[in-house]
Amino acid sequence: MDAPSKIGDRSTSDVVVRLRTLEGRDEWIYCHSDILVEKSKYFADRLSDNWPTCQILDSRNCVEVYCQELDFDHHVNVLRLFYVVIDGSVDDLWNGVKNALGVLQVGIQLGCPQIVTACVNYLEAVPWEESEEEEILRIIPGMGSEVEPILARLQPVNLSAIRGIFISTLRFALSSPPSLMNDLKSSAQEQLEYMVTEDDDSPLLIADDDIKSEVKDCVGRLFSRFNNLLEVYLCEPAESFDEAEKMTLFQSYLADFSWACQLLSKLEIMRVLVNSWVDASDKIVAIMQSSPTVEMIGIKLKVVEVVAKVLESIGYGTVILPTTKRLHMVKIWLPFVRITKPLIDSVMTSDDDSLEFKIDGELWQSLESTFVSIILALPSVNQAEILTEWLENEHIRYPDLTEAFEVWCYRSKVANRRLALIEGGHCAL
Repeated sequence: MDAPSKIGDRSTSDVVVRLRTLEGRDEWIYCHSDILVEKSKYFADRLSDNWPTCQILDSRNCVEVYCQELDFDHHVNVLRLFYVVIDGSVDDLWNGVKNALGVLQVGIQLGCPQIVTACVNYLEAVPWEESEEEEILRIIPGMGSEVEPILARLQPVNLSAIRGIFISTLRFALSSPPSLMNDLKSSAQEQLEYMVTEDDDSPLLIADDDIKSEVKDCVGRLFSRFNNLLEVYLCEPAESFDEAEKMTLFQSYLADFSWACQLLSKLEIMRVLVNSWVDASDKIVAIMQSSPTVEMIGIKLKVVEVVAKVLESIGYGTVILPTTKRLHMVKIWLPFVRITKPLIDSVMTSDDDSLEFKIDGELWQSLESTFVSIILALPSVNQAEILTEWLENEHIRYPDLTEAFEVWCYRSKVANRRLALIEGGHCAL
């Protein structure tokens, strides 16, 4: 049997492929016509009798191929691959995604179906870095149906699949898995929020009534489990259950509520959590007041985070509640916040490394402003009651209700004149 032909073997070659660039690079590669014709439509055409301009060089046919300097090495690689058996069993020929993309482009230009198929199979199967993905998106579209499988992982997903994964992720994100799965749960929550956020791109999912109903059900189930834990705290003796496990679960629920507030706000259905929180507020505060331990201070911080979001929805009219409930929320949470802030501040001051007690100063300021907004929306007699208690309290510095006091004084002073004008207007009519 004849020995297989080798690229660059001058003694057996009958064709010179002359690679040239506009920058003056010029390289002769000794090849074999039978291999070039079999592997490339371009070379088959150039070496056929129908091509009148084939040159003779060194007693051989010469085919000149012009290319860009950046593509020069890829042309050389393609010529070398003509001499390699490519049957899908060899996967280490491509030297990475970038090189495979270059080889693919040359394979398309020179009409090399076997190389194109092998490149497509490789690129479709291997992982991509972000820069490689951008390069693929720049190069592949418009190259034809034969390379479309490369883009399969980047194609938009149909709405049914998006809804399915959103609901499955939501159920997991608001479940109570073992603590070992907390990282997975946090990731699920981040992705859910990302899916419904409008940034440089449109949201992946526009929530309709069915999606909102599913979210409400999940939050309802979460609150049901939370209420059961509240009952355990209030009713069962401490020795009947594991205190550490109970606190861990409590803190997990609060973290879920804090995240759920963000999702519910985006979907404009914050009412579902606010109403449940209002109903549970007495129990929560009773439990918080029952234990001064450092662990409970950590839980109190989480409670403050959720309370701030709940009260913000009430204070700025996102969720409309009757006067009795708004007044109740002020009376129960104002004293709690007033006492809790110094406790948290003292822990942070005494232990600078205690990151778990770190809290954004803007949160305290926002909470103070929210209390002012809620108070100023109450009947003036209720405002007077709250402000009197505030002025007599030792914790007068926080929340600072000076703004509410000033507005109340002004309204009270001009109230008779305003009402007289109104009554006079009615009489004139």
